[in-house]
Amino acid sequence: MKPENLTRVSEFVLLGLSEEPDLQPLIFGLFLSMYLITVVGNLLIVLVVSSDSHLHTPMYFFLANLSFVDICYTSTTIPKMLVNIETQSKVITYEGCITQIYFLILFAVLDIFLLTVMAYDRFVAICHPLHYPVIMHPRLCGLLILVSWITCILNSLLQSLMVLRLSFCADLQIPHFFCELNQMIQLACSDTFLNNMVMYFAALLLGVGPFAGILYSYCKIVSCIRAMSSAQGKYKAFSTCASHLSVVSLFYCTMLGVYLCSAVTHNAHSSATASVMYTVITPMLNPFIYSLRNKDITRALKALFVKLTTNRPIV
Repeated sequence: MKPENLTRVSEFVLLGLSEEPDLQPLIFGLFLSMYLITVVGNLLIVLVVSSDSHLHTPMYFFLANLSFVDICYTSTTIPKMLVNIETQSKVITYEGCITQIYFLILFAVLDIFLLTVMAYDRFVAICHPLHYPVIMHPRLCGLLILVSWITCILNSLLQSLMVLRLSFCADLQIPHFFCELNQMIQLACSDTFLNNMVMYFAALLLGVGPFAGILYSYCKIVSCIRAMSSAQGKYKAFSTCASHLSVVSLFYCTMLGVYLCSAVTHNAHSSATASVMYTVITPMLNPFIYSLRNKDITRALKALFVKLTTNRPIV
């Protein structure tokens, strides 16, 4: 098939999770509910951390940033999906697709970086508690966030610019509910060797690299916990990182599951369905994981509700 010049490509078709008309209202209601829960839950975390002075610590500073990124992450894909279902149109413009790819990669990698920074924070808090205030001072925390943003912005910009060099054939259907980088590369008629190399190198460097850092941090944390003589001290140390460990496991396990699913079945629709886990479910569950077993967050939430209902200041 003769390749179509990239400048003549004006739009793509997002096939979504299902092409069954009867399922569209159910999918719309389900994803709208999950999106609202995600936004409200993570927004509450941001508001609680920013309004309660007791939570102005590195751990909660990183948590608030993670919640903000999760809101942006889901907002990159779900609103467009809901609009397409409501208008019964599966079209997304070429510019819209490139923009979606840019922000999706940006916030996905930011999630990974923030989880890595949070693992380092827990490592310092548990293994070097006396030096924790000195090591994790506000300037370092701000610098870690700044470096994460700059790195992710440059990576997203590179990946998006690499897509711009591709030419596409007449078949412009994306078997997904958002513009996914790998699917876009597979649709291309031009040579994609360089795109694949850049994509896999970035995945190895920015995905596997931080994961190795998380594993190293937790190996050190486990060693420190085992060396503690007090059972109460062990429980307290483990409880401070249990929520973070749950989120890391959920995020990486779902991403690995999507990769294995696509590699084994070679079914794009199955891969799209599985990707719901890390694009929607994980950001939705994060506020619950961090708040249900966290007394500080629970107390701050109650104080925030008191402030909103009685206009009393949070103390």
